[in-house]
Amino acid sequence: MVVAIGRYNQSALGEAYRRHAGAVFGLAKRLLGDHAQAEEIVQEVFLRLWNEPDRFDPDRGSLRSFLLSHSHGRAVDSLRSNTARRRREDREAHLTADAGYDVDREVWDLTLASQVRDALADLQEGERVAIELAYFGGLTYREVAQQLGEAEGTVKSRIRVGLKRLRTNLQASGVTLGDQ
Repeated sequence: MVVAIGRYNQSALGEAYRRHAGAVFGLAKRLLGDHAQAEEIVQEVFLRLWNEPDRFDPDRGSLRSFLLSHSHGRAVDSLRSNTARRRREDREAHLTADAGYDVDREVWDLTLASQVRDALADLQEGERVAIELAYFGGLTYREVAQQLGEAEGTVKSRIRVGLKRLRTNLQASGVTLGDQ
């Protein structure tokens, strides 16, 4: 079968896939715990067999053991790569957080957050709810209108009036707003 694959016989590769893909996938899935990554491993293993059939040595074992060995190796490589990437990202996030933040800034942010909460509480309920859904909930005007069961124009108007009132309240409490 491997000789036929070496001669680019697609039906031979298909037969090898039919016989062994399930085992290759099962091993990769068990090691990685991820269906999509396991499918990628299966594709890589059989693509490698197609491109480099001479790497298979029948004196060293069966085709199945050869494919499972490559599946295991690729899955372990993937796990190591993912672990290293996560560690690198965590380390970078930690360094960024440590380098760019200090206690004075944290106190300022907490104070500002408290003033914004107080200013929001002073708004009329319709304005406050619409602003919270749009700005803190990440909803569009249309989605806010649907959620509140109101016309989109009404929601836009409430948000605009509420933001103007919020700005006035914050300025009155001494919060300096940038170029808005």
